[in-house]
Amino acid sequence: MIIAGEASGDLHGGNLARALKRLRPGLDIFGMGGEMMREAGVRTLQDISALAVVGIWEVLTHLKDIKAAFKLMEEAIINERPDALVLIDYPDFNLRMAAKARKAGVKVVYYVSPQVWAWRRGRIKHIAKVVDKMLVVFPFEEALYREAGVKCSFVGHPLLDEDAETRPKDELTRGLGLEPQRPVVGLLPGSRRKELHFHLPVMLEALSLIKEKMPEIQAVIPVAPTLSLDDFKNYLSGHEDVRLIQHDFSGVMSVMDAGIVASGTATLQTALRQKPMVIIYRLSGLTYWLGRMLISVPFIGMPNLVAGKETVPELIQRDASPERISSLILKMFYDKAYYDGIVRDLGNVRRKLGGPGASERAALEVLKEAGI
Repeated sequence: MIIAGEASGDLHGGNLARALKRLRPGLDIFGMGGEMMREAGVRTLQDISALAVVGIWEVLTHLKDIKAAFKLMEEAIINERPDALVLIDYPDFNLRMAAKARKAGVKVVYYVSPQVWAWRRGRIKHIAKVVDKMLVVFPFEEALYREAGVKCSFVGHPLLDEDAETRPKDELTRGLGLEPQRPVVGLLPGSRRKELHFHLPVMLEALSLIKEKMPEIQAVIPVAPTLSLDDFKNYLSGHEDVRLIQHDFSGVMSVMDAGIVASGTATLQTALRQKPMVIIYRLSGLTYWLGRMLISVPFIGMPNLVAGKETVPELIQRDASPERISSLILKMFYDKAYYDGIVRDLGNVRRKLGGPGASERAALEVLKEAGI
């Protein structure tokens, strides 16, 4: 059984399911996820489209849906008795689910750790009580868990398993409805509707300022699988030339020269392709204030956290203004030394995350814990 709660977890869950089925053909995998997990052959008893929420207020307004999903997953554990339960990120939901599974005598493997090194470190004590094996994707996480008595293995980052794009760039660019000779900026506002609300308007305002200096710029948005084209229609009035692309994230990553990227998994996906970016994050004032009280790391962007320094600029809350975003993007296009320096630093980030094969290594650990 696999439980993921948002787009990034669905992606990792899908890759894990494929690896499990390669190693054990005929294996029955079920749980909670989205399109990626379904495509990998997972019986999704609960779709995640209504559950990928961010911020205190949005969680409260979706509490009924979240509670119903939790009850359904708890019943599935009891009724289907999986050999192992794999929990992917989504910690507030999944740590409670781990306790239910442990009580039912089901082995619990946690894949993609809650960011205890960033905030609420005290959760490690609870994790030690309810998780049989932690599979971490960042090398610095392993020692943290082992010191707390949690059985843990570093398996590498599953994003390194994504296939390299082999289509010629000119062909890709034309296929996305863009012109190969013109520069491309990617807008990645996030995978949740509330993230669109906070990020897309400021990204589009920044794009307008960029166009004043670079009228030849083209913009493209890869649509997350948890979102639909309809989710964007109220934002794009006056920006009809912005291309919305579904089901070809790899293609968008390959053709864009730089990006404006909301903090999250997409920043690491962009970094692994060595594409310079500006990382932004905006949220409600209350959530931001509470977050500042709890977070204890110097950066919000995964590439910067992995590097231990600011490899790409990041702007939070009011600092993520159209003026500052556009200024940094223009600098990337006009200052070759600045652009090339970011590309080099992102190459170091990729090397720090190890090599490909994370999904298969994780699958082997899951099968070992399940005893199958």
